[in-house]
Amino acid sequence: MIYKDRSSVDIEKKALKTIGKFYKISDIDSTILQSIPYEYPQRKINIETKCDEFTCVCPFSGLPDFAKLTISYVPRKKLIELKSLKYYLVAFRNVKVYNEHAVNKILEDLAKAVGPWGMTITGEFTARGGITNKITATWEK
Repeated sequence: MIYKDRSSVDIEKKALKTIGKFYKISDIDSTILQSIPYEYPQRKINIETKCDEFTCVCPFSGLPDFAKLTISYVPRKKLIELKSLKYYLVAFRNVKVYNEHAVNKILEDLAKAVGPWGMTITGEFTARGGITNKITATWEK
């Protein structure tokens, strides 16, 4: 840590447990994700959240994968709390997982955490060997 007097919060500790060695996707702790009440459940809105710095590790090569994630959803009663989302995504940093599985895992965990009307996750992975990979997974109530 940069600040010696700073203490870690519980969700930060859960997210950072994957730092220092490689893990499997089953090691991701989805309890990191927290929600807040949506105070206008009578109004269907679309929320789009982007993360330009998602990273995981290719299980085949062991090389890092970098992606831009777009999370789009229509809330029912809950919203994703963004600090917990940040820590949840950081937890993937040293996880060996195929791009397709990472996107599906994120979709399943987020949909379970907030129970939206619908949700779409898109992962745009950067080029490796001249090939890019774009994965879109959708969940509907």
